[in-house]
Amino acid sequence: MKLPIVAYGDPVLKKVALDINQDYPDLNVLIENMFETMYAASGVGLAAPQIGLPIRLFVIDATPFDDDEPELSNFKKVFINARILEETGEPWKFNEGCLSIPDVREDVSRKPEIVVSYYNENWELKEESFKGLAARVIQHEYDHIEGKLFTDRISLLRKTMLKNKLESISKGAVKVAYKMRFPSLKKKR
Repeated sequence: MKLPIVAYGDPVLKKVALDINQDYPDLNVLIENMFETMYAASGVGLAAPQIGLPIRLFVIDATPFDDDEPELSNFKKVFINARILEETGEPWKFNEGCLSIPDVREDVSRKPEIVVSYYNENWELKEESFKGLAARVIQHEYDHIEGKLFTDRISLLRKTMLKNKLESISKGAVKVAYKMRFPSLKKKR
């Protein structure tokens, strides 16, 4: 089932998400719905806060980047209760976007290598290293479960220049090909 994606301005996007346990209700269905929602919106990652759930869960499929990095072919993963343990290397910029902030893209600087501890969909504890675009997608989605958006990582000048556009997004003044939930519209009910 395709779920509505929460737009910029919703308080859930600024909350540090909570750990979950194996008894979380219908977790496998939620994961399946998150992948379906992400694919329908042409995304490469989706975090639970983006669908209104303040829990430490995100899904990624970095396969669209396999032209740039062939090892990303079929790079599809589920991250539950993730913690980034280490970020190393010389920061590099890459143009990022976000399904919760449609039509906004900015260069974001991130370190190229990370070590992450997480549970997969089978509740197996993993500790893995990732680099390049895989690391970047994970860092972007990890930010969501930490209550951060990629716009928090750009300069104050750029953020000021985007202020009106970001406010318009939160009010629903944006056209997208996927379902969204807008915080300003929610308050009027």
